[in-house]
Amino acid sequence: MNFFKNIINQNNFFGIIVISIFSLAVNQYYANQGVFPHDSFSHFETGSMILKGYHPFKDYWVVSGPFIDYSQAFLFLLFGVNWKTYVFHASLINIVISIFTFLTFRNLGLNFKKSLFFSLCFSILAYPSSGTPFVDHHSSFFSLLAIYMILMCINTESKYLTFFTPIFFILAFFSKQVPAIYLMASTIPIFVFYIFFNKKTYLLPPLFYGSISFILMSFLFGLSVGINYSDFIEQYFVYPQSIASSRFENLNVSIIGVMGNFKFILLGLLILIIVSAKKINKNRFLISKDTYISAIIISCALILIFHQILTRNQIFIFFLIPLILGVINILVNQKFLSYFTIILCLLLTIKYHERFNEGRKFHEMQDVNLSKAVDAKLIDNKLDGLKWISPQFKEDPMNEIKIINEIKTYLKKDKRKKMVLGNYPFLSAIIGENLYSTTRWHVLDGTDYPLPQSSYFESYRNLTEKVIANNNIKVIYSIFPVTPENIYSLINKTCLKEKKINEFFVKFEFKKCE
Repeated sequence: MNFFKNIINQNNFFGIIVISIFSLAVNQYYANQGVFPHDSFSHFETGSMILKGYHPFKDYWVVSGPFIDYSQAFLFLLFGVNWKTYVFHASLINIVISIFTFLTFRNLGLNFKKSLFFSLCFSILAYPSSGTPFVDHHSSFFSLLAIYMILMCINTESKYLTFFTPIFFILAFFSKQVPAIYLMASTIPIFVFYIFFNKKTYLLPPLFYGSISFILMSFLFGLSVGINYSDFIEQYFVYPQSIASSRFENLNVSIIGVMGNFKFILLGLLILIIVSAKKINKNRFLISKDTYISAIIISCALILIFHQILTRNQIFIFFLIPLILGVINILVNQKFLSYFTIILCLLLTIKYHERFNEGRKFHEMQDVNLSKAVDAKLIDNKLDGLKWISPQFKEDPMNEIKIINEIKTYLKKDKRKKMVLGNYPFLSAIIGENLYSTTRWHVLDGTDYPLPQSSYFESYRNLTEKVIANNNIKVIYSIFPVTPENIYSLINKTCLKEKKINEFFVKFEFKKCE
């Protein structure tokens, strides 16, 4: 509780207000600049479907992100199912993580102006690269919240902060298993070593109680919505491990590539390591609180770099630059280093802001002329605020809108129970009925659901058949890139009558099997 009293005493409310407004505005603005449909709308459809009683693991295959689906459903319940609410979800996380970055800096002794500066830079490079809810961002930022709890606990020895540490790690894990597991495995041992080495064992019970209470609540919640334990284990643990194993086997790391992609993060880490080593030497090799703080930040950064290399996704971890440079300023109060890190942080924030926020590189829009975007209200009023243009139709966004509206009109006219499989995961919300998709994404590379060559494909096919039977589905529609071959891998071809509606949209009506 002393931590919260100190916030009031230190008069940090002005900083919190500035960060809140800025973090909200920057994310809301850039989230509206174009879309990469299956990524930009990752949790839109699933969030709205949960409100209709359609749950992960039980009704659709999930490899990550159930917490994001449920939190999105909660926000939809509060504010309505629309694009602005959806973007607000990511903006809210951007606000929270940026505020706690500021509070952590302040708690660790950084002055107000520097804390505000580095935190505002952090907010620019944090969630706006995606703009909309995304599993890697959620997992990283909830893990970072847990790490902030540990850093402030080391500094203040607060039992209350210790209690929240496992809760944030668990929320990170239920956003995406990695990097949450990696960050837990690297950070918790350092913290436990600190506890025993410094004889602070009174911090262990809150850590234990926080873990047990939240795991129990999660288990009871799963039971209450009818999630089968074996489905959860297979989809969230066993199947993702098979994906991870194949990535480890095919891991091909280029030192030049790593240096090229992460050079400025590594530069910050090098400075931090040198500064930390000098402090350890100055303290005659005694392990101080600063040593633990440095070790945790260094391990966090290295783990996130490793995660980026392994996933091979667009880089989103440049928020580490203001975080690392801010920590350097905590450890060393030296004018030259202070000015150097501030100027470096400003220049790099502008650099990566231009590339990932202005250029929307995370969503593959670096070659898209965003000025050609059109109002997404042409699809539906629920998408108000979004300027529609995608990499797939970058020269003619109106043509894509025409295709989507044709699909929407066709689906509305068909009053039967129907399943729609494709990469416009917002159709259910704008049509106002459940379209019973059995997966969140249709990437078709095995990362979203098992493919026919996978030993887990039978489980996915059984889930699909169960959803069709339980909901009396009469017709299936596929939207490109889902093809007839993908549908026939799930349903016997002789049980379906195929009709091509247009080059992107195909109908499969059920008939008596031959």
